[in-house]
Amino acid sequence: MGRGLLWATAEDLARNKPRVLSLYRQYLRILSSEKLGLGLAAQETKKGYVRELFSMGAEERSVHNVRELIDAAEYTLTLLRKGQIPRESYNK
Repeated sequence: MGRGLLWATAEDLARNKPRVLSLYRQYLRILSSEKLGLGLAAQETKKGYVRELFSMGAEERSVHNVRELIDAAEYTLTLLRKGQIPRESYNK
């Protein structure tokens, strides 16, 4: 095991689950909003990408990485609420 790597316990994951589900719902809601001015195809593409990211994040077991993913999601939501679409978040 790597030095300094802490694995999340079932308790850690259960504690984060409500926050992660809330972030996921907020992402889907804001991507559907007219504020961003996205067409239906763009909305569906971005929603698919968000689903993929959250699915991959669900597999993460490092406490540090889980916290970073949540922080990144919150920051990206802040930008989306301002009507900005972060390029890095959606480029593969």
